[in-house]
Amino acid sequence: MVRSGSLVAVGAVLAAAPADGQELAPLLDVRARYEHVEQADLPQDSDALILRVRAGASATSGPWSALVEGQALYAVVDHYNDGLHGPATRPLIADPENIALYRAQVQYRSDAVLLTVGRQRIALDDERFVGNVAFRANAQTFDAVRAEITPAAEVKADLTYSWDVRTIWGIEGTGARPQSVRGDKIFVNLSWDSPAGKLTGFAYLIDQDDPAVQGYRLSSQSYGLRLAGIQPVGGGWSLAYQLSHALQKNWRNNPNDYRAGYWLADAAAENGGWRLGGGYEVLGANDKSGAGAPLTSFQTPLGTNFKFQGWADEFLTTPPDGLRDLYVYGQHSFGRVGPVEGLALQATWHWFRSDRQDRPYGRELDLLATATLRDTLLSLRYAHYDAQNWASDTDKFWLQLDWTM
Repeated sequence: MVRSGSLVAVGAVLAAAPADGQELAPLLDVRARYEHVEQADLPQDSDALILRVRAGASATSGPWSALVEGQALYAVVDHYNDGLHGPATRPLIADPENIALYRAQVQYRSDAVLLTVGRQRIALDDERFVGNVAFRANAQTFDAVRAEITPAAEVKADLTYSWDVRTIWGIEGTGARPQSVRGDKIFVNLSWDSPAGKLTGFAYLIDQDDPAVQGYRLSSQSYGLRLAGIQPVGGGWSLAYQLSHALQKNWRNNPNDYRAGYWLADAAAENGGWRLGGGYEVLGANDKSGAGAPLTSFQTPLGTNFKFQGWADEFLTTPPDGLRDLYVYGQHSFGRVGPVEGLALQATWHWFRSDRQDRPYGRELDLLATATLRDTLLSLRYAHYDAQNWASDTDKFWLQLDWTM
């Protein structure tokens, strides 16, 4: 649970706001999603129709604010393996039914400091290392203290200490898929908006202090740099780019002794509603003794991994010999079409290989269509993974509706 002091402070601010004539606002977020999965090595398909509701309230009084939000997830159609229940003869859809406290936080805001205490969402940079995992219905939140310090307009220090991570497995999570993972987690993110783009130095110390979670083998320390920017190149076109490099080693009780690197290079040409680009991402294999052992390659246990290396989720855990992902993508946004706003189409192709020994790990095609109608976001998504003798051929289809008040 969130530490009792945080909940007391949340209650105090919520109680004080109406008396002081300050703002009290309701929170309501509804998601309905149908997901279908076919996996070649399993005899049955999975079908899930889930309904998720988040509701709560926020209050503001001067520089102080507080927020409490609960969530409930119900499977209207539950012909799937949710990771905790359901037959192993069906593919995994990681959305178990749940009812829980989603967020409970207090904030203090000044011109130079934003301090957040309690259960909260944290998403750093592109969420490769630390994210909210918002695609999964239960998502991921952090019991943490976070300070965002902006001493100048171009400079920011984002500092977090987290003692517990609430996982996507919900209140019934157990064993290797627990409802939460305790341990000291320290996130340091220092950024400067330079003329070339946003330059960020980071250090992420992750202590997964639960022996059931891979025997502590996901405890790690990662240090790196990231540059992200966009520059005009003429003719109405701009070039957006991302460059990142990090080094990861074992930390705390991790019994493995390893060192692995991370590299990302991504570039896209943009003009009007068009975005055309590609990239190359490497989650490296261990370059010390014990190479090829499980969980000695570069791992991102707290990242929003659905966003990376294909939506079929074949590589949520990096293989022992690491992973290279060469990808290209195209996107076009149409703007308003009749009553529909924000109509957009996107396609991405991935080619996967191992980092060590350069073996084929399959390829994937991902397609997405989105549209906004007033306060409702509609999305249609498809992923086709061709295993090429690495894992198992997989097809996934999603139809989703998100409505936010």
